[in-house]
This record gives sequence, structure tokens and C-alpha cells, in this order.
Amino acid sequence: MTETGSLLTSLECRACCSEFEPSHPVGVCATCGHTLLATYDLQQWDSKGWLAKLSRRPATLWRYRELLPVQRSESIASLGEGFSPILRLKESADAPGIQLLLKDDGLLPTGSFKARGMAVAVSRARELGLHELFVPSAGNAGVALAAYGARAALQVRVYVPMATADSVQAACRAYGAKVHAVGETIREAGAYARESEKGRGSFDMSTLREPYRVEGKKTMGLEIFEQSPDGEMPDAIVYPTGGGTGLVGMYKAFTELRSAGLLARIPRLYAIQPDGCAPVVRALREGSATVTPWDQPATVAPGLMVPAPFASERILESVRESHGGGATVSDDALIDAMLTLASSEGVSASPEGAAPYAALSTLIHDGQIHPGETVLLYNTGSGLPFSPDRLRNAIHT
Repeated sequence: MTETGSLLTSLECRACCSEFEPSHPVGVCATCGHTLLATYDLQQWDSKGWLAKLSRRPATLWRYRELLPVQRSESIASLGEGFSPILRLKESADAPGIQLLLKDDGLLPTGSFKARGMAVAVSRARELGLHELFVPSAGNAGVALAAYGARAALQVRVYVPMATADSVQAACRAYGAKVHAVGETIREAGAYARESEKGRGSFDMSTLREPYRVEGKKTMGLEIFEQSPDGEMPDAIVYPTGGGTGLVGMYKAFTELRSAGLLARIPRLYAIQPDGCAPVVRALREGSATVTPWDQPATVAPGLMVPAPFASERILESVRESHGGGATVSDDALIDAMLTLASSEGVSASPEGAAPYAALSTLIHDGQIHPGETVLLYNTGSGLPFSPDRLRNAIHT
């Protein structure tokens, strides 16, 4: 067993069933180019004993170290991330009879859920001897990679679409990252980044193009499990979906807990996307095995403007196998939800993080959630960097 107790055994490709040794840096599957997922020796895991110990561990995501890939404690680059609160919300007129909960990752370091994935991925990158990292980002991922790269003393380059807010670019630079503003969408920024980084010996930290960010996102599901009183998990989790790593991570957490005999029922997962960029919801409605790129994407929520998420098969699988679904919302509804959450609940939500609240009426109308159920909304980021008035003006100009 490793010093941290990590039970990591291999990296597995669900598309072609290839397996790879995790002892050196690996991106996507060398056989077919699909996403690799970490596997753990759950047969050797004393899951009941682990559960009993959790309450005595620090309230960070590293409390789940047996199910995380980092082998040595000295490799961990932490800013105290994880264990965000779950808040009980008032009953909404748009969702009568629904008990609403909200998990608030806007309170994490760097202001978003991206801290989870980058904390684990950067720690593992340092452990594997990497020195230069890069990522295409619409904002939060770049800021998180810059911060954790600084913490780990690694060089970072961030590629953002040209319309990315100056404040985001400035934050990345403040953490010591080099920033390149290129292209109109995250897809274009990603293509430029990968071409520019060829031959430099750097490592691509893009969503689902390396195996460890999803392990950090997995802690979202582990926390929901631990924070659910008496093991009574929510009936549904409603999640804003851009790159989709959070859905894959939560589903992976739940299946690992189920395999270990700790969880009997997996909550239904719902993907929420804006009307102007909804490739995942469209694929769910059409019964497609993968997404097709969204033409002319447009939304005021930068983290949701992902016209062609990588490894969409894994995203769709997570939703479908949990018996969940999806819905779209207008940009105006996103802003209304931001304002309502702030004024009625004291919750600062980004336009992305407000999407689940905005989608409640649609999910009720479509019969996807029902009176009497407990529904957890996932706020993925703080609303503090955003001005609702400016967002509204951006829609109508």
C-alpha cells in the first residue's frame, strides 16, 4: 500500500478495454484516443472501516485519499479545497413539493468547482515528474490550474477564447501563468493550444484528456454521500454541463461506493445547458451515442459554451445509466436565477451555477422530477465576478 493509502491500480479505457500502467504520465488512450479512467483495488478496501474514520480526518477532499490517485503526501498541492456545504433552500414556486438542496462549490479556493479537479491533477502531475502544464479554458479551469501550478511550483500556460473577461486573464497572470487569448470558442482555443504545445514537453490538462481531473471531480459525489444524513441520498442531482467532467466524476464515485457495498441507490443525474449551446441535452433527447458539435454557440455563461465536449460518450453514459435526463434554459432565466438565489437564499451563483435552479420549472413540467422528491442543485462557481446587469446587456445588444 502507498503512503497515502491510495488503492490506484491502473488506467482503463472504457471504449476499447485497454489498460495502462499509472506510474508514468498518460493522456488519452494510446490505442483509440478515448478518455482513460483510474481504477482502484476495491476488493482490498476496508470500506466500512474507511467510513468510520472519515469524521476524524481534515475537512478537505484529501480525506478520501484511498480513492484518489496520489501516492505520496509530499506530492499534494493543496489550498484547503473540498467539503463545501450543502444548504437547504426554501421551496420554490417553480418546484412545489420538492425539497431543494444546494451544494455550494462557489466557496472553494479560486471560486469554483475547478479547484477539485486541478488540485488532484496537478498533485499527480508533480508526483509523476511533470514540469510544464497547459490548458484551454473559458475561465475557471485556467484560474484553478494557474493557482495550483503556483502552489506546486510548475509552469502553466492558459489558452482562453478572445472574448474571455480581462479579470479572468489577469487572475491567471497574477498566479504566474502565461495567458494566450485565441479563437472564439473553447474548442478553437483547444485546437490552437495543442498545436502550439507540440514538441515542448508540456502536458495537456484539458477536460477528460488526462485521467486525474475527473478523480478530483469524483469527490463531489463522495461528499454528497458523506453529507447525506443517515445515507439518504437525494433522488436527483441537477448539474450545469459544459465539459461534463462533474457528471462523469459523480457517477464514478457512486459506482465505486456501490461496488464497495456502501451505496444501494444512485441519484438520477440531470445535465443542464443553455439554449444557445446544448450538445449534450440534444444528444440525450435524440438517443445519440455521442454529441455532434453545436453550430454557432452563444451564451452569457462562459463555462457552458462548450460546443463539442470531449469524451461525450462517458458524459451521456453517466446520465443514462443513472436514469437521469437533461433540460435547457434561456440566458435570461440564468440571470433571473442568479438574482433569486442571491436575494432569497444569500447564495452567490455564477450564471453556470444558477442553471440548475433556472431549470426547475422545465424539469417539473417534463415530468423528470416529482413532488415529494429531494433534489440537489449543484452551484459550480461564485457569482462575485459577474454583473447581472452586464450579462443582461450582453444578451440584448
